[in-house]
Amino acid sequence: MTDKPYSDGIEAIFEVVHRLRAPGGCPWDREQTHESLRPYLLEETYELLEAIDAGDDAKMMEELGDLLLQVAMHAEIAEGEGRFDAKQVSEAVAAKMVKRHPHVFGDVSVANADEVLRNWEHQKMREARKAGNDESVVDRVPATLPALAWALGLQKRAARVGFEFASPSAAAESVAEEAKELAEVSDHDHAFEEMGDLLFAIVSLARTLKVNPEDALRVAGQRFRQRFAAAEAALRSEGKTFSDLSEPEKLQRWEETR
Repeated sequence: MTDKPYSDGIEAIFEVVHRLRAPGGCPWDREQTHESLRPYLLEETYELLEAIDAGDDAKMMEELGDLLLQVAMHAEIAEGEGRFDAKQVSEAVAAKMVKRHPHVFGDVSVANADEVLRNWEHQKMREARKAGNDESVVDRVPATLPALAWALGLQKRAARVGFEFASPSAAAESVAEEAKELAEVSDHDHAFEEMGDLLFAIVSLARTLKVNPEDALRVAGQRFRQRFAAAEAALRSEGKTFSDLSEPEKLQRWEETR
């Protein structure tokens, strides 16, 4: 094959996916559904996040492509069932973004990014009420998100309509209060509940500090992995493991490993 079987530009992957799912295409691609592709969509999303964390442009471009492949697959499945197509997907989100940015495409003025988000949330509320929808602003946060991301989403939506701590120090006081309550519990069920409250309060503190808790925890996990592996390797070179050390020795080894 000498000529590439797709056009230049953004259309390329959509043309390839159309061919893969056409009669005589790939048996695996033809049998996929929205439901069967769910794990791949999540996997590609997390691989993109990892590339972003690493600051690796080549990997980021690759993972963005893999994510775009998932979009193309879902749009092609829907088109094959006569529901909607990629063109409609693109035009619908473009129209939504224009509508939600009157400060760019209209004559509305905004002071900062926070005001943009507040205006966005209030506009969505007005649209929902006009359509007869009584759902809460927090009902629009997908419950299928990882717990930290879900909690952050709930809090962000609530904050955009005025429900938030007055300051980071107030949020920090809430964390201290929840930690104290957790330290005083004696039964498992109560501990479970208080642990949830503490984690939720920590997410709130992170949000008031403009820190993404999911990202902060991931980076902390990476630091722990690297530090633990280094300490473990040093012990292995001595023919030892952490189990061979006393508690003070473990602490000393940990402090020595940076």
